[in-house]
Amino acid sequence: MSSTQYLQLASLFLGFTLLEFLLGRAKGFKASGADNALDLVGFALLAAFSQPFVFFLVQKLGLALAPAEQNALKDLPWAAGFALFLVGDDMLQYWWHRWSHKPLLWPLHRAHHSAHYMSARIVYRNNFFYYIGMPAIWVSGLLIYLGLGPVYMVYIVLKLAVITGAHSAVRWDEPLYRIKALKPLMWLVQRTISTPATHFAHHAMSNADGIGHYTGNYGNLLFFWDVLFGTAHITQQYPAEIGLRDDQFFGKEKWWIELFYPIFRSQRQHTALTPGGKPYDYPSDLLPAKTVSSQPAHRQETSA
Repeated sequence: MSSTQYLQLASLFLGFTLLEFLLGRAKGFKASGADNALDLVGFALLAAFSQPFVFFLVQKLGLALAPAEQNALKDLPWAAGFALFLVGDDMLQYWWHRWSHKPLLWPLHRAHHSAHYMSARIVYRNNFFYYIGMPAIWVSGLLIYLGLGPVYMVYIVLKLAVITGAHSAVRWDEPLYRIKALKPLMWLVQRTISTPATHFAHHAMSNADGIGHYTGNYGNLLFFWDVLFGTAHITQQYPAEIGLRDDQFFGKEKWWIELFYPIFRSQRQHTALTPGGKPYDYPSDLLPAKTVSSQPAHRQETSA
């Protein structure tokens, strides 16, 4: 990405983060030192290494294996190029995200859900290998090699504006639901792009209140993928608790283990961050409302 694009993306992130402080939303974060490390290091690794490394490698492989195909799509109509990114990047990321809530890939995505707050700062809070292995980044690199770099520069800024807004504690959509004249528009918006209401539900600690929906709402830029593939849950409300119940019961995992598993592995009782590790199996319907379990469903998705 160009320096101008990095500046645009940094401005998006800093803008939402600043609004969280100005609106007083950051007061409730109560982020620990481990949370700060996960948020900051996760962001730095993706921006400074993972994505540039994948794009560089795709470029080198392309020149070595298919040099004649470089810029083969440069004359493709802009709208068609944008559509290729929506399918090859955003839809593919939907499926990668959905698969990451199953046992095999859950350890690489767990860090994103261990935050007990929603904020722009957690957008890139994921295991290092989560992004290295993400097929969507490799496909984006391929499309750039084929000549769609200018389209990507617009696409990625738009996508990250939506994703950052969907994670932000600003909750930009909340006041819009109360405006009667906007109801038809917001009905369409919620079924098209990710919003705070739908994405907060995905980060909920429990589904028991009818608002949380951690077994769905996987969309990144387009929430439409959830509508299309049957994983959408829309309430225009926000869950009371965010995070993982296992962390409440057994204590937080070490931040470097969450970030670099399987290089580092957990010694905690009932953990996904060790080979063969299993979550604590407690029946959610037998527990009081404040201790309803949601974590096993994160690791062993039974419905989509």
